[in-house]
Amino acid sequence: MKIGIYPGTFDPATNGHFDIIGRAARLVDRLIIAVAEHSGKNTLFNVEERIALIQEHLPKMGASNLPQVMPIRGLLINFARDHDATMIFRGLRAVADFDYEFQMAMMNARLADDIETVFLMASEKHQFIASKLVKEVARLGGDISSFVPPNVEAALRRI
Repeated sequence: MKIGIYPGTFDPATNGHFDIIGRAARLVDRLIIAVAEHSGKNTLFNVEERIALIQEHLPKMGASNLPQVMPIRGLLINFARDHDATMIFRGLRAVADFDYEFQMAMMNARLADDIETVFLMASEKHQFIASKLVKEVARLGGDISSFVPPNVEAALRRI
């Protein structure tokens, strides 16, 4: 059984994240979405809220193989080993993403050379979407409906 992990902060989860989730889920028998609890970032939503928002939207994606969503505490490689994962999925939007992701992939490869990092390019319509920008547009009252699922938009409007 091929098990993959898609880790991230998902604060908030965007349509770009869900695009990567759908595509990664087709490549493995089981996909785990690992929501970072302590990522060194100031998050707008706590980990339980981020998990709930993702879980609420997943069935609406129409996938037959729904990913499991859980918090991740500690080192990603340890989490991957604990769940028998052989792949870590990462989404790439632009060249700026690649530099950071490449460094992280090389560190993970040194820590666990049996776990592959698989990069998935963001689809054309989602390449510019970043959670940070979505939060800023929402904070300033802009229309974010094309960037996030309706449940995430509603959650952002409540804050």
